[in-house]
Amino acid sequence: MDELYPPLPARAEGFLDVGDGHRIRCQEAGNPDGKPVVVLHGGPGSGIAPMARRHFDPEAYRIVLFDQRGAGQSTPGAGDLAANTLWHLVSDMEALRERLGINRWQVFGGSWGATLALAYAETHPSRVSEIILRGVFTVRQSELDWIYRGGAANLFPREWEAFLAPIPADRRDDPLSAYAELLADARVRDAAAVAWSRWEGATVSLYPQESFVQQYAEPAFALTFARLAVHYFTHGAWLEDGQLIRDAGKLAGIPGVIVQGRYDAVCPPTTAYELHQAWPGSELKLIEGAGHAVTDPGVLAALRAATDAFRP
Repeated sequence: MDELYPPLPARAEGFLDVGDGHRIRCQEAGNPDGKPVVVLHGGPGSGIAPMARRHFDPEAYRIVLFDQRGAGQSTPGAGDLAANTLWHLVSDMEALRERLGINRWQVFGGSWGATLALAYAETHPSRVSEIILRGVFTVRQSELDWIYRGGAANLFPREWEAFLAPIPADRRDDPLSAYAELLADARVRDAAAVAWSRWEGATVSLYPQESFVQQYAEPAFALTFARLAVHYFTHGAWLEDGQLIRDAGKLAGIPGVIVQGRYDAVCPPTTAYELHQAWPGSELKLIEGAGHAVTDPGVLAALRAATDAFRP
């Protein structure tokens, strides 16, 4: 963890009413007069992680974080699905930027956070100074099929069998829709959520780590994580298939760094490569010996190099 800056407490914290009955929890850390950066958590549903504040020089950056709708301490929580789409989250970011009086900010996100970062930047490019992405995910059908329809199963057959176990045998050709039904059934919802989340925990790191599996399988986390992920992915995140890469030309002129593990089994590097090809001026850093996890070898160092390079 030497690649991270020292632990950094939040300097300010509160809630922003974004409408539709939602209030998002927001934090600031670092220098209040520093360069603004907004940090987008993954999932959907994982919430603010204290470690996320440590990617940035606290003397140089004004670090903004928030729990997305239905996640973390935002209300209503526990994976609330009402008025909860990708475009609601994009609007929430704009409301937060305006509330904080920020003209332009750096956008930093990994995995699902990279999805939201791209959607926001392609919608509001004039509000973005730079973009840093990790483990790129754009919610194309091919990406969903890889992780939820048997692609990654070739690397993790035992874990895939456990992922399929809650699904009736005649529904296993479409695990996403099957999990949507399971998570809507109060009798089996909690067990299904744990099975869903354990699959992510098993595949996230280059070298399987039981600590990841246990973290993802914690029941309260798993329920929020599974409900939001299945909600978003069964709707293709309300994107046209391939939209975020198709529209990457809108990012021309915005400096960007893409950090991608060579052996990412959750979000394979082909997506990051195709995004890099479509985004003029972007830089792709393919990290050998790394998977999807931010703590895999070389990933934290590459992220810190990127944030340091964009320091004022």
